[in-house]
Amino acid sequence: MNIGIVKEQSYWEHRVPLTPSGVHSLVDLGSKVFIEKGAGSSGRFEDGDYEEAGASIVYRADEALGRADLLVKVQRPTVEELEMLDEGQSVFSFLHLAVAGESYLKKLIDKKTTSIGFELVEDNDILPILHSMSEIAGSMSIQVAARYLETTQGGRGVMLGGVAGVPPAAVVILGAGVVGISAAREALGTGAQVIMLDIDVKRLRNVEHLFGRRVTTAIANQYNLQKAVQYADVFIGGILIKGERAPVVVTESMVKTMKSGAVIVDVSIDQGGCVETSRPTTIVEPIFVMHDVIHYCVPNMPAAVARTATNGLNNALLPYLERIVRNGLNKTLLEMPGFRNGLCTYNGVCTNEQLARRYEYKYSPAEKLLK
Repeated sequence: MNIGIVKEQSYWEHRVPLTPSGVHSLVDLGSKVFIEKGAGSSGRFEDGDYEEAGASIVYRADEALGRADLLVKVQRPTVEELEMLDEGQSVFSFLHLAVAGESYLKKLIDKKTTSIGFELVEDNDILPILHSMSEIAGSMSIQVAARYLETTQGGRGVMLGGVAGVPPAAVVILGAGVVGISAAREALGTGAQVIMLDIDVKRLRNVEHLFGRRVTTAIANQYNLQKAVQYADVFIGGILIKGERAPVVVTESMVKTMKSGAVIVDVSIDQGGCVETSRPTTIVEPIFVMHDVIHYCVPNMPAAVARTATNGLNNALLPYLERIVRNGLNKTLLEMPGFRNGLCTYNGVCTNEQLARRYEYKYSPAEKLLK
């Protein structure tokens, strides 16, 4: 099994999917790993570290792509990278095809690419690869909010935890999943007042179990959401519907009622965003202001802490890659239903029912194609 890793080109991405230790494990199993020069440098993983681990350093993306049976990336391949792929090659990365557009899916199908999305791989009802990045994004959302609340950044001039005699900031979190819980833990650590909303009362019970009455919980109906958004100094959007575009639940009219200089961190932006006024930004230019509210909408937030995020990705990916190297991709897909749930296209066929319905493509269950 030849594995290719290229230097990420899109969205100012600084992560790389594998650390040198991960590469060493795959090489020990008999894999060949081809890494484009400088692929890990943003995370302080140098070419020499990868060479010492057994990887071959190549000097152009097409060299890594051309030699790979399996291309492992962080962001979905760019259109230019897809053009470099030969028919029948395989890709394992974050894909987010529900927001990539019909033309992108068509390109995967036309190239007969087998594509597996990190964000769709399951293990006992957990999304283990996405989970690692969601933890980071949730924690980072509070760090980001604290910074942009500062007067010098155009924010309200409010400190999250307040001080004696001065109330703390109100942090409203929508979604009691991994992002929301990580954000709540970080916000509570600063001393902020935390309010969490979700449509699932079981999730809210879990939040109370984790944090006790330090977090105020409420059902995310329109009335409660409107009141909470209006009250917030910071609003964190952490909605995820697996394989689907995030629903827009915070309307522009709600945003207009927010406090002057309040901060929105829409962590759902990689799936389209849950706030009507959100639009994707970048790590280089992370914010914009609309209705006097600061919007932070970076789809790849963990890339700002590239070393931590790369280690997290490596830990989550390695068990799957080791299995693929040992048994081959097809056998791994057959034997691991949770991994197979990540399969979006296979040899020119759409194997994801939600995508096929969205873009009106013929759908074929993966189990039939793999036998």
